[in-house]
Amino acid sequence: MLVFAALCCAGSSVAEEMANYEAVQEQTAKTFQQIEAEMKFNKNWNGNGNANENANKNANKNTEIEFLHKDRAPFSKENWTWMHTNPGVRAYKPMEDLTFVGIPVFVAGWIAKSEKYGFKQQGKHSLVTNFKSGVDDYLQFFGPAFTVGLKVAGVEGRSDWGRFLATTAMSYGIMAGFVNGIKYTAKEMRPDGSTANSWPSGHTATAFVGATILHKEYGLTRSPWYSVAGYTVATATGIMRVLNNRHWVSDVFSGAGIGIMSTELAYALSDVIFKGKGLLRNNLTTGKSIIENPSFFSLSMGMGFGSRNMDFDMGKFEFDEGDGDPRFNLKFGTSTAVGVEGAYFFNKYFGLGGRLRVNSSPIKGWGGITDYAWKDVNAFVDYMSETAETEEELDQIAEWVDMDNVKFAIESDHLTEFAVDLGAYFNFPLSKRFALGTKFLVGRSIMQEINLEATVSGKVYDLVGEGDDHYEMQRRDPVQDYETSWDYFTVGANNTYKIGTGISLTYAYKDNFAWKIFLDYDYSRKTYTMEYAPMGFMQAASPSLYKEFINEGFDVSPYSQSIKKDRNTFILGGSFTINF
Repeated sequence: MLVFAALCCAGSSVAEEMANYEAVQEQTAKTFQQIEAEMKFNKNWNGNGNANENANKNANKNTEIEFLHKDRAPFSKENWTWMHTNPGVRAYKPMEDLTFVGIPVFVAGWIAKSEKYGFKQQGKHSLVTNFKSGVDDYLQFFGPAFTVGLKVAGVEGRSDWGRFLATTAMSYGIMAGFVNGIKYTAKEMRPDGSTANSWPSGHTATAFVGATILHKEYGLTRSPWYSVAGYTVATATGIMRVLNNRHWVSDVFSGAGIGIMSTELAYALSDVIFKGKGLLRNNLTTGKSIIENPSFFSLSMGMGFGSRNMDFDMGKFEFDEGDGDPRFNLKFGTSTAVGVEGAYFFNKYFGLGGRLRVNSSPIKGWGGITDYAWKDVNAFVDYMSETAETEEELDQIAEWVDMDNVKFAIESDHLTEFAVDLGAYFNFPLSKRFALGTKFLVGRSIMQEINLEATVSGKVYDLVGEGDDHYEMQRRDPVQDYETSWDYFTVGANNTYKIGTGISLTYAYKDNFAWKIFLDYDYSRKTYTMEYAPMGFMQAASPSLYKEFINEGFDVSPYSQSIKKDRNTFILGGSFTINF
């Protein structure tokens, strides 16, 4: 949805920018016609042939005329030049567009690597996700595909074909060297346990190379909404790599940093190698600074810290009472926050705006949860085995619950919060390039639950009699197999109101663009509810015994427990920002 909205905004803004561009062209053409007319008038009036000199004097009285170049017709011959340079386009300085923003993004991923040790593949439980999509395999190429499409359509960007292709090749080459060099040295295991080449994410690095190419070629020279579209799609690619269970959050951060760094380095090398050759446009110069005109739209990523654990009393739920710690403690790792934010400022100090954010906190130590689950299954089978009086009855119980095929799957290992906030924004300029900001927001917090799914299979048995201290069971005839899955363990939270604030430092590196680093704080009070269903297989395994348990007052329904807890979240991150 974020990608679609950004593309829609990009489309409308590009159309507006093209309309303004054509208006300027028309006005410039009129200016040249006026100068030409004055040249002819001065030549006739002076009668001495000094037309050029008089024309130059008149031209100097006017504001400087920018060399404007019409876009080329799609598929026309003039659209396929190799190293053409438009007149009036100056050469870029090698360090002019280097922001170095990729370095802290990469370091943030390196710092967050500890989150992956919260889960370890072991025994008969696995980490799986309900989200399955192959779209990220294609979205990673959105940036170059869109850029090439614009060039083929005749829309001039920063570079002609020769310089563009050389810079693109260098960008991907540098990125591939960094990514593969680190991948096969670090040898980090993927969350799905498939291969040991998780960190950093190659898909995310590829996506951010493409986004930065689009930003350099068209975002800086034509419209900032091209940049928003590119970085939105790149961010979506990284998120889907996590949702598809192919990467840890740290992999995505480091991949994004490498992608941005590699492209900025490649463009700096092109400025050194080609100098002014093959340049078609310079960066936009609107004269508006985000410091003095702080209305903005931004795309942000960050890491969350704060409330780190929840305690549930599991003692009263256990079959085997007194065995193990009755306190069940859920520990949370560093969370990942992705959001969009914007505000309209009535002056350079005060504005109103809002924010949409997704904050996902991974659970550490799932082994403790699965230990409880396995203990419950074994305790129930042991309880039923104690009622057996013959070897044949023991064999029947083993056939009834096939312990070799009991499985536990962690379907969601993140407690995810979706939040929308509205409020007041404040801006305090420090210089022409830097400003401090703060905000006070009120919003709504919506939580998505986490859960452990169990799968049990075996032969269906029916209750045929009941002795003094045991149940008489018989395999159903004809033989009937069963396999059932259910939510063995879930934790969720209610939807609540929240308040938030934060501080930010803005660096305006171009007229329309800025990078922000921010520290946000959010507070809400949540009621967390745990549901625990150890007997979820009983109705499928033996319907008659299930009914007998109910008749005897044995509670086979899910157990539930709730606790109230303050949720304090600090989010440290950065954002890519455009002003309007």
